[in-house]
Amino acid sequence: MSHAALRGDHHVHSTFSDDAVSTLAENVAAAAAAGLSTVRLVDHVRQSTTWVPEYLAAVRELSVPDGLEVLTGVEAKILDAAGTLDIPALPAGIDRILIADHQFPGVDGPLGPTAVRERIADGWATDDVLDQLVAALIASMQWHPGNQLAHCFSILPKIGLSEDDLGDERTDAWARAAAATDTLVEVNEKWGCPGIRSLAALRRSGARIVASTDSHVATDVGRYSRVLELLDAEGEA
Repeated sequence: MSHAALRGDHHVHSTFSDDAVSTLAENVAAAAAAGLSTVRLVDHVRQSTTWVPEYLAAVRELSVPDGLEVLTGVEAKILDAAGTLDIPALPAGIDRILIADHQFPGVDGPLGPTAVRERIADGWATDDVLDQLVAALIASMQWHPGNQLAHCFSILPKIGLSEDDLGDERTDAWARAAAATDTLVEVNEKWGCPGIRSLAALRRSGARIVASTDSHVATDVGRYSRVLELLDAEGEA
């Protein structure tokens, strides 16, 4: 099956992130070599991050091949159940914020997977855990409309749950919120999410789906396997 989404890579990290090894220029060259029409250059930020103006200046200085659109983004984790993001004040020029579930959005701040597993073992009801996660995702989209969900639901297997545990009501509410807030939802190669049921809910809601590798090295830019399998399986479901 041919997928127009695969002509883009909407989540590509550079050396502005402390866990990536390729430069902005190397990522752009890799995107062109892979035949992409769009690449979104994205790096991790926190509330204390100060380098965003430098990053934007570096993007403006890039030599971009004809036929390739270069977009910008910053990736920030959800901090709490209210949908607060770990993000600094941003200058003009960032196309999209990538909203990420790096940790679990607790009531008073982010919780690591081990802490959540321990609380579940101590009696935190699975339904309450899932309600809190989905509510935080929806709140973050409503607070920051017109942005993008990064590797959404990647936190679930880390806390011993899966997307199937969400059920139709939560999944549909999440998908409708994405559509209503003009939130792009990426299908993420690295983490293999969202899954088939979530993608189907996004299609029903009219939300926009894009592909991403979440690459941390230029050789991975635009190279899809898991994303293609997910899109094909969703199309056949």
